[in-house]
Amino acid sequence: MARTSALGGGTCWKLVSDPADVGDGASSRGHIMTNAVTKGVSSQTKTAIVTGAGRGIGEAIARAAASAGYVVGVLDRDIRGAATVAESIGGVALAAAINQEEEVALALDQFASATGAAAPDLVVNNAGIVRFGPLMTLSAQDWRETVDVNLTGTFLMARASAARMIAAGIAGSIVNITSINGVAPGPNAGAYGATKAAVVLLTQQMAIEFGPHGIRVNSVAPGLIDGGMSEPIYADEIVRAAREARVPLGRLGTVEDVARVVLFVGGSEAAYLTGENIVVDGGVVRSIISTLPRPDSVERRQPVEPVEAEST
Repeated sequence: MARTSALGGGTCWKLVSDPADVGDGASSRGHIMTNAVTKGVSSQTKTAIVTGAGRGIGEAIARAAASAGYVVGVLDRDIRGAATVAESIGGVALAAAINQEEEVALALDQFASATGAAAPDLVVNNAGIVRFGPLMTLSAQDWRETVDVNLTGTFLMARASAARMIAAGIAGSIVNITSINGVAPGPNAGAYGATKAAVVLLTQQMAIEFGPHGIRVNSVAPGLIDGGMSEPIYADEIVRAAREARVPLGRLGTVEDVARVVLFVGGSEAAYLTGENIVVDGGVVRSIISTLPRPDSVERRQPVEPVEAEST
């Protein structure tokens, strides 16, 4: 274990069993690189863990949480990505594969050790994967991997976090990131939409089971977001323009749009909200009818005046 300087005059501890694990692109699962004051945090300080926070939507949520006063655990399979974000926001970098129960437990233990908080006040399950392609050619392995990360990983992280909240008497909040693909299916998305729809129902079940302990569980479904896993899609200007044209608000969403909603849903201002899936899509899933053509004759037809019945 090595010690280096940290932000804000604190101490940065690197706990790695093998320095080679932290090479370029390495997963370094089960290890941690922290950037927090070793004395821990004040009992009044809020703490949060965001998974898949090394880039994209997860990074934006981690930054928004830090700006809102949380000490943030930046959890990602890529320790270098997690460390970069954590250092910039004064947080704690954690490395784990969320579909591995022992790694989830280790990351939560290490976050508690770094911050002194027995359990996080807020957990955001953002980590996920997608394997694009039609169902007819989707391999069983790609199906299983997507389900394992998106559904099983969310379940393991949420359950382990809730167990610690209950043990510590913390009325915490869990926000699971879903997708409009879990609300309205799209072609060639492989198992992604099915897993996100499953997470919506899992969120509802968690809400009723964890609610008696004061724990709220909600989900947020991003729409057409210019960032994260969707970045390659919007690199094509023709596709970008076509998709923007389908959004009633006239633009693609940003990662910050999603992060602001996540912080509201997960925070005290939404204290009576649980079991809900909040769609952040600029109106896309509500605008299907508006995209369907009608004949010009129908569009120009004058409304028919009501006819009064004759009295007898």
